Amino acid sequence: MVPLNIPNALTMLRILMVPVVVVALLAEIPEGDLVAGIVFALAALTDGLDGYIARRRDDVTTFGKLMDPLADKLLIVAALVSLVALDRLQAWIAMVIIARELAVTGLRAVAVEQGVVISASWLGKVKTALQVAAIIALIAVDPATTAVDVLVYAAVAVTVISGADYFFGVRRGMEGRGEKASGETDPA
Repeated sequence: MVPLNIPNALTMLRILMVPVVVVALLAEIPEGDLVAGIVFALAALTDGLDGYIARRRDDVTTFGKLMDPLADKLLIVAALVSLVALDRLQAWIAMVIIARELAVTGLRAVAVEQGVVISASWLGKVKTALQVAAIIALIAVDPATTAVDVLVYAAVAVTVISGADYFFGVRRGMEGRGEKASGETDPA
């Protein structure tokens, strides 16, 4: 059973917005890009809002911890795949971003299993902001301008860098846990 609170309701709302974005983009409805852009932007806003409310009210749930990142990934992946289908985004760019998201999800699962928790870094927050901005720009500006292309490439670069940072953070966390478990001290 899903604990009913505002953050979890916002997460569920974000998941429900995903098919709306896809249909608005792909169904060739009047003003579809406008609808998709607005719904995508609102869904992206709920991402920051649900976490803020959960922390502020000390209303963090297991459901929220699991579903919030999944909802984020569903939104980003659905938008990227739709933009590739519309020939507004090169497939390799979408695959780099999607691969990073799946790799980090896998790393997070391995880390949790080992008792290591790696908090979201500022770099991850920048990555998310750039991805959201790039997707909104790709929806709003067709064909893409040079400025949109620069934004997309910046999002890809920060996505790769933040993925590497996350990987090394998990590695450090696991190595640090292993040293402490074996009785060795941290040399810092």
